[in-house]
Amino acid sequence: MQRGIKSKVSLVGAGPGSEDLITIRGLRVLKSADIILHDALVSKELLSQVDDAIPRIYVGKRYGQHSFKQTDINILIVEMAFKYGHVVRLKGGDPFVFGRAQEEIEYVESFGIPVSVVPGISSALAVPSSQGIPMTGRGVSSSFWVMTATKRDGTFSTDLKYASQSAATMVVLMGIRKLQEIVAKVSEYRSSETPIAVIQNGTLKNECCTVATLSTINRYRNSIDITQPGIVVIGNVVAEHPSFFDEEVQRVLHSGL
Repeated sequence: MQRGIKSKVSLVGAGPGSEDLITIRGLRVLKSADIILHDALVSKELLSQVDDAIPRIYVGKRYGQHSFKQTDINILIVEMAFKYGHVVRLKGGDPFVFGRAQEEIEYVESFGIPVSVVPGISSALAVPSSQGIPMTGRGVSSSFWVMTATKRDGTFSTDLKYASQSAATMVVLMGIRKLQEIVAKVSEYRSSETPIAVIQNGTLKNECCTVATLSTINRYRNSIDITQPGIVVIGNVVAEHPSFFDEEVQRVLHSGL
């Protein structure tokens, strides 16, 4: 550790994607960084708002690209805190929503380095909202369930089964590559006519949304890029999306009715 350097770490939620959806506090803390360690889902536009003199290190995880192991990220945060001082660990969405923030906090604090957290807007809520899809609706859904597609060993979380058996809105993060398997599992418990939406690049200029039902989503598999991040929303609230009526018309025509 260099003499005179006061080490500290801030975990900052960058929000769902668009650079203007970070919180005011998050942006203020980001601009006060001595060095930034950022994830793949943090936009270049957001980073461009920070002084170019502030070094930044990409530690993201993306499909088909080299990914940093969590243990390596933990070590790097500590090393940079001792070397530079104030490390801002910039995470997409909210740090505590599948962001493994607690692992980083425990490791960093074990070295006596103080950690603060700036919450962010979770993509689980903001991305469906950007498409006009509510999480709840009177007489439609009284709750929502946010989950990841799979556990560390690659198997489905039991939450997927339990959520499918309920009437709750299902929001599946990091599940694009498992979309067909997710649809098959949910279809064991919910009607084939249950609406589903696949939203990619949420809140960004190239955001796209595919709306269908569990029985028809497979038609659109060639238009869904599994290399891009996305969110899967399942439940009757998806019928609120403007495109769902068009999907229903196409379904009727396709069935010959």
